[in-house]
Amino acid sequence: MGEFAGKKLKWGIMGTGRVADQFTKDLVHVTNGEGFAVGSRTQDKADQFAKEHGLPRAYGSYEQLLQDPEVDVIYVATPHPQHHDNVMAALKAGKAVLCEKPFMVNSAELEEMIKLAGKRGLFLMEAMWTRFLPAIVKTREWIKEGRIGEIRLVKAEFGFCTDQNPEGRLMNPQLGGGALLDAGVYPLSFASMVFGTHPVRIHSVVNFGKTGVDEQFSVLLDYGVGRSASLHGAIRLNLTNDAYVYGTEGMIHVPSFVNARTATLQVDGAEDEVFQDDRISTGYAFEAEEVGKCLLRGDKESSHISLGESLTIMGLLDQIRDQWKLKYPFE
Repeated sequence: MGEFAGKKLKWGIMGTGRVADQFTKDLVHVTNGEGFAVGSRTQDKADQFAKEHGLPRAYGSYEQLLQDPEVDVIYVATPHPQHHDNVMAALKAGKAVLCEKPFMVNSAELEEMIKLAGKRGLFLMEAMWTRFLPAIVKTREWIKEGRIGEIRLVKAEFGFCTDQNPEGRLMNPQLGGGALLDAGVYPLSFASMVFGTHPVRIHSVVNFGKTGVDEQFSVLLDYGVGRSASLHGAIRLNLTNDAYVYGTEGMIHVPSFVNARTATLQVDGAEDEVFQDDRISTGYAFEAEEVGKCLLRGDKESSHISLGESLTIMGLLDQIRDQWKLKYPFE
């Protein structure tokens, strides 16, 4: 058992944006942890966030949050370019870390972070919340059981239409904006979950917008032996956001897979089983629960999205950007 065995974990929230708000609200549905403290760049924002979520402690800097000895695990929900420094600071402070996706902006940063976590013997995980949703868990079970035979094709897309405010995070290259890191990481992670390996070939096309960010892309991944994935992401297009897994004996359809609530299994062309998730939480509670389970067992990473897999996905993002000749200003 780990050092946290027998206790309810106290979460420290780093950042006060939309995702931090949703994650913290979901902590009330977690059995092995609870919201405890928040850190922001200003005391006013921290106080307001703490009041809204009933957190007993609020800090006007990330450093103060990390210095709190009662905080067990940090949830990093800051903008992409800040992830590296924020996570490194949390690890140096001896804290377990759950970092919002995308983990980092490139593989070099992630490798450095993984190395430090290993050296310090600390838990670290990418907050790919989709991976822990019951409908996605059921999808993995169906695949593992061989219900649709040998997997041949994955189709997945995630796209939404944001406004064209050049100062907004999604449209600003200085903040790591664009479709790949924000939207594309979901279908790419889904394909990785299904095939469990790195593709042997990558083909991609991209459309850059006026601000210089990738507004839309398509990727075809060749996994060899007749296996492939067709993936799409966008921040200026509303896509269906569905995922499909096709096998030699059937298919699985996951509507709106990023926040999946249902999954349908079809075998030999006929509907065989429908999974329905009637959760009352938004869905972030499942990844928080997984972090708690790992810490209580003494695990340093999750078997459902290992650090090795996160690094593989990050490397895939790097390769796709290399094809586009896309480099962020802060790299």
